[in-house]
Amino acid sequence: MNGIVFKRCGCTDPVTGKRLNGTCPKLRRKDGKTWSPSHGTWYYAVDLPPGPDGTRNHRRRGGFTSSAEAERELGRIEKLLVIPESGDDAAVQSITGLIVAAIRAKTALPDPELIAPRYQRRTELNPTLTVGQWLAIWLAGRRTITPSTYDGYEVNIRLHINPYIGDIPLHLLTVGHVEDMFDQIDARNDTIRHVRAHGTAAEKLEFKGRRVIGDANKQRIRATLRAALNAAIRRGTITMNPAAFVELASGKRPKAVLWTSERVVGWLEGDLVPSAVMVWTPDLAGRFLDHADTVEATGDYEGLTPTLLYRLIAQRGPRRGEACGLHWTDLAIDTPPFSATIRWQITARYGMRKPKSDAGDRTISLDADLAKAFRQHRRAQHARRLAAGRDWTDTGLVFTQNDGSALNPDHVRRDFTALVKDAGLPPVRVHDLRHLAATLALAAGADLKTVQDLLGHSSIAITADTYTHVLPELSTAIAENVARLIPRARPTSRTA
Repeated sequence: MNGIVFKRCGCTDPVTGKRLNGTCPKLRRKDGKTWSPSHGTWYYAVDLPPGPDGTRNHRRRGGFTSSAEAERELGRIEKLLVIPESGDDAAVQSITGLIVAAIRAKTALPDPELIAPRYQRRTELNPTLTVGQWLAIWLAGRRTITPSTYDGYEVNIRLHINPYIGDIPLHLLTVGHVEDMFDQIDARNDTIRHVRAHGTAAEKLEFKGRRVIGDANKQRIRATLRAALNAAIRRGTITMNPAAFVELASGKRPKAVLWTSERVVGWLEGDLVPSAVMVWTPDLAGRFLDHADTVEATGDYEGLTPTLLYRLIAQRGPRRGEACGLHWTDLAIDTPPFSATIRWQITARYGMRKPKSDAGDRTISLDADLAKAFRQHRRAQHARRLAAGRDWTDTGLVFTQNDGSALNPDHVRRDFTALVKDAGLPPVRVHDLRHLAATLALAAGADLKTVQDLLGHSSIAITADTYTHVLPELSTAIAENVARLIPRARPTSRTA
């Protein structure tokens, strides 16, 4: 490293208008030998290690009140540059980059006492790396996650983490910072609730579209932060994960709640607000499917979604996108045993892709009536293909639009909501048909492992959390079936 210290001022020549810089006579006392303490400022200039392409890396910095101050900064640069071992050009370039960044930003140079141990641990050398900067680095390096998981991480970081703790230096992040983040999320939730209930028209317009962050979402936010901080620990950047020590409500999966006749009456009278997961009784599901078939058969149906798709989800539980991605080659419907193999799913954002987990790739059984309905649907689709001629898009999909192209899962949800409303039935989501299939399977005597395989859950814990609270009426039916399996020599009270 070559460096010099010098003094300059901003005076200009009265004739030429050029800056005098170091030749200004006011820089020295009247004796011409010693420096004036009241005129000009001190600078240093330094030749740093050249860049990877060999170009010269000359830097200058001023504004110092004394030559000693400028000399001390040159000394700090020298201490930084001797930290890397001989031949470690990558580390030299990294440290040089830190020095250049500080000079450009007119901020303090990195502390050699902080950089040296980081170098010895072979960790991130930048002590000013913020939480937000690290999250960006971490997310960019996630190459084995699905697009939907990536989107979830990105939303959590952008909307819920960076606004509160993104500017904090990573190595200074504490449990208190993370707790404050969730306190501010709770405060925002309270504001949203207040505006919804008591806000003015202008306030409601301002908060339109903002939603309350529930316990389950808070758990996902913390999981994102915790995963990123664990990666920083593995790199040696930090030694403790503050997110692991923050207490949050459990955020358990909502239990399936049955639309009993009492709840339907409460909903009709405006006294009941539906829970997050509402499930029709078999009677309500049958009324919906009958209504859907009738509307479709009369030609009054305005939706794009074949109603057979809803029947498949209600009886066998594939996800909406999995049903949309079903190909004719995935079906065995001509001779028993009848089945459907789930190999693909369609998402509104990413189109056709593999199921969300290995467990999602599965084969589900079909009953004879459902297989017959698929054969009828195949004949109807063939007729549409012939009528469309060259305008037909041959996707090989079971459920298509009128021109053979793939269904949009968002349109499936829209069509389902419209059919439910038209039928006058209590509201459920199209995803709740999947819950219906699970509870019906449990009521028919299937164990949790069988239901897990049917739904394509990656863990039986997911199945248990959601479905151990089975429908009361169907639970009674199971008890009756079990009682019939136990032979008794004397008549029981039930048969007496």
